[in-house]
Amino acid sequence: MRIFTLENFSLQCGAVLAQAEVAYQTYGELNARRDNVILYPTSYGAQHPDLEWLIRPEGILDPSRWFIVIPNMFGNGLSSSPSNNAACGLVGPSFWFSHLDNVHAQEQLLREVFGVEQLALVYGWSMGAQQAYHWGALYPERVARIAALCGTARTTDHNRVFLESLQAALMADPAWNGQTFDGLPERGLRAFARIYASWAVCPAFYRVKIYTQLGYSSLEDYLWRGWELNYRKRDPRNLLTMLDTWLHCDVSNNPTYRGNYRLALGSIQAKTLVMPSTSDLYFTPEDCAAEAQLIPNAEFRSISSIWGHRAGNPYQNAADEAFIRQVIQELLST
Repeated sequence: MRIFTLENFSLQCGAVLAQAEVAYQTYGELNARRDNVILYPTSYGAQHPDLEWLIRPEGILDPSRWFIVIPNMFGNGLSSSPSNNAACGLVGPSFWFSHLDNVHAQEQLLREVFGVEQLALVYGWSMGAQQAYHWGALYPERVARIAALCGTARTTDHNRVFLESLQAALMADPAWNGQTFDGLPERGLRAFARIYASWAVCPAFYRVKIYTQLGYSSLEDYLWRGWELNYRKRDPRNLLTMLDTWLHCDVSNNPTYRGNYRLALGSIQAKTLVMPSTSDLYFTPEDCAAEAQLIPNAEFRSISSIWGHRAGNPYQNAADEAFIRQVIQELLST
């Protein structure tokens, strides 16, 4: 892992970080023409090691052909976050990270460290897909392709209800003092994980008990080891910060588009693969299809799956992985 430091970095919320840090990892080799670059932004709660599984020869992203860069988004605990930088402040109206901040920092990283201005592909799942849309709208002439898996360019009201329920679960814990956590929010994390688990996969996943095929002995074992333990690895302040970024997601909320959502999506020039899961409860196929209609060069290809939102990150699901790999290979061949 390497760190890229940005001096006096201005955030969309109005704050200025004297030193903003972007942690990143690269895979493969940059070619002489600097035209084989794939940017792979992180998703909610994820750090780059969590996403490396699909980067391998004959995998979804092949490092023997492509130079792949994973920048960790602000707030995830590796890049600048409340857990590692006191200047990041607390979640609230006065301090928050936006995808505009993430994309501007990533652009500076690519240009200053690698001399890269053109991207062959921005590949993103969930909050990574949100960043991919921002890249396409903010730098339309510099992005050749976008693969947006299980994500939208703007947070819907239905999605907002889910996110606010997660916030409420953490902040209802006795460890929350109104500004930060005095200790580990035990009850809050338990509630947080169960809310997440109920939305992340669809009812059919639970009906056929797929979790028993994954080595979990019971539903409670799945909720504990498959969900709660994973989120206990993350600082709860960072979890709130990333929720705030998600809540603020709007591809048109920037000086370029000034709230004109249709114009922002209509400005994307990249060959764009809009790829929801048929059973996603966060980013529904209907919401994704509506956005695809506003992007000039978009193709809508849904993942037929009962894995819900997690179909877009199928590290436990060979069938969905094979489908995604095939579609991405087709996209990269155009």
